[in-house]
This record gives sequence, structure tokens and C-alpha cells, in this order.
Amino acid sequence: MAGRKTGGKTVGGTEKAVVRALLDRQERMYAAQAGIRLRNTPAPLYQTLVLAVLLSARIRADTAVAAARALFDVGMRDPRSMAKASWQHRVDALGEGGYRRYDERTSTMLGEGAELLLDRWGGDLRRLREERDVRKALLDIPGIGPTGADIFLRDVQGIWPEFAPYIDRKALDGARRLGLPGSPEKLGGLVAGRDLARFADGLVHAALDRTLADAVLASAEAG
Repeated sequence: MAGRKTGGKTVGGTEKAVVRALLDRQERMYAAQAGIRLRNTPAPLYQTLVLAVLLSARIRADTAVAAARALFDVGMRDPRSMAKASWQHRVDALGEGGYRRYDERTSTMLGEGAELLLDRWGGDLRRLREERDVRKALLDIPGIGPTGADIFLRDVQGIWPEFAPYIDRKALDGARRLGLPGSPEKLGGLVAGRDLARFADGLVHAALDRTLADAVLASAEAG
């Protein structure tokens, strides 16, 4: 049952109740599922970027998460180790995670992207943060298109608060499904700043999983 607003409420209860139900049901972001402990340090930021590359493809999100974990498990956790790995090693790791449809192309992009990060920012994405137009700079990285840039900035808004509230198009799809406001500013006002990234991630889950969205609305309505 898709939510809709009626007199400041949604079909599944008040907006705040829907948000609480969503956060209760969706405790772990995609990044956490991939084993990333996101902090403002080079390795976690790079791993978040890799996950954004993988999630950008037309492939199931859980497959992208598994592929990211497979890359990290064999040591490709920073740009230097990614660039040093052979093309075949990256292909094999992606395949181990079930990411077979795009494995060869993605292996090439990950290698080229790691080289660019090392050359342009010394492998440290905190230096990318200093660019005049961070989103435009992200688009220079192989494998990062508009969707990938949205995913990355959506995830890092908790540690790069100048981008908050970052509610991208897919997250807005989830908000509509849950009967929540349709603007990033209004959505951002529904949660504390520390919860924004998790909230946006949960909205994406709701956009992709109608069963989850229905369960959230039912939980909010039950109170």
C-alpha cells in the first residue's frame, strides 16, 4: 500500500511515525552491509566510492554489495591496492561476489579510477572535497556517472555535512512511496543530522522494495 499525505499525515500514520518505522527496520546502510565503517579517512571514503561504482550498474543492490565485500576481502581497500591488483584479479573478485555481467568492464574502470585518484588527489578523497565543484569532480572518475555521484554524496553527507540534506532522485522515489514530503529540505527536517545518511539510504531501500515499504507503513499505522 503506497502512502499518501492527508492532512499532514500519511496513510501509514504521521510522517514522524513513518520515519521511525523506516529507521527501525533499515538499521544498516548499503555501505555497512559491504563492511564499510564510514569515517572521514582515506580508506573508508574510497571504499564508499567503489560501492557507488558497483551500485550504479543495472544489477541487484545485494549483488553490488557482495561484490564490494569480495574486493575488500582480498585486500583492494584503497586506491593503491586497487591499482596494483591485476585486471584479472579484480575480475575474479567481482565474479566471486556474483558481479559477472559487468565484471570485465568494471575491472577496467576500477583500475583506471584508482590511478586517477592517486594522480590527482594522492589517493585521498578528502582532497576531492576541497574541489570547487565536488560533484563535477566525481564525474571525472571512471565508473562514476550522475547516479554514482548521487550514491556517494548521499552516503557521505553525515561526515561531509555541507552536502546535507542530500536526497537524490531514487530516495525521493522512496519518499513518495511512503507518503513523505517530496523535497529534500522537508525530508531533511524529519530526522537529526546524524541520521540523514541512514534515512536517505532507507528511502532508497523503500523505493526498491515494495514489501519493505508496505511493512514500514503498516508498522507506523499500528503505532
